[in-house]
Amino acid sequence: MKPKRSHALKWSSNIAYTIGLLTTDGNLSKDGRHIDFTSKDVQLLETFKKCIGIKNKIGFKISGSSGKKCPHIQFSDVTLYKWLISIGLTPKKSKTIGKLKIPNKYFFDFLRGHFDGDGSCYGYWDKRWKSSFMFYIKFYSASIKHILWLRSKIKEFANISGDLSKNGKTPVYQLKYAKRESKKLVSKIYYKNRLPCLKRKYDRLKLIIKTDQIESKTVNARVEKLANSHA
Repeated sequence: MKPKRSHALKWSSNIAYTIGLLTTDGNLSKDGRHIDFTSKDVQLLETFKKCIGIKNKIGFKISGSSGKKCPHIQFSDVTLYKWLISIGLTPKKSKTIGKLKIPNKYFFDFLRGHFDGDGSCYGYWDKRWKSSFMFYIKFYSASIKHILWLRSKIKEFANISGDLSKNGKTPVYQLKYAKRESKKLVSKIYYKNRLPCLKRKYDRLKLIIKTDQIESKTVNARVEKLANSHA
């Protein structure tokens, strides 16, 4: 079903979120009208449809790298296509994308979409230190211009720097935030309940944060007990 748009979309938290998704897992065809969003998570595809206001059916396409079928949505919308071009998205953008024109007000909605599309989070117990739980949030891009822009905006709005490096031998850059910075970033990205998001990643983050809180309470209790024993 083709959306009937007579004018460009207006910015909103939901639209900014979909721009984050399209930045990572979207594609603009060369024909100047078709837009594709691909994800292995059907829940994320349904969320994308709701946020951007389309009712197209979810289909499947063959992944060029793995040869497997992958869920996706493709639709035609010339007005939206031109609007996406105007804010910095382009066909075959992976290695060439740079700055995007995202209103400051909606940057963290955009970043949540960016994280859901192509970010990761993980936690683990550091064996070098007793009762030390570590966790990280990462963002990825094959474009150095884009990852540097992303880092600068996060620094501007959250005052955290992260660590930028090349992801092994792959042509991909990763921007990594450790525990203290990650907690600050999570509070910015998920600034209220029931925001559009990829549920499995949100649930993982909640579990990671909960584990850290439990670990912090345990450490504080031990410190207090030690202090009292020497009082």
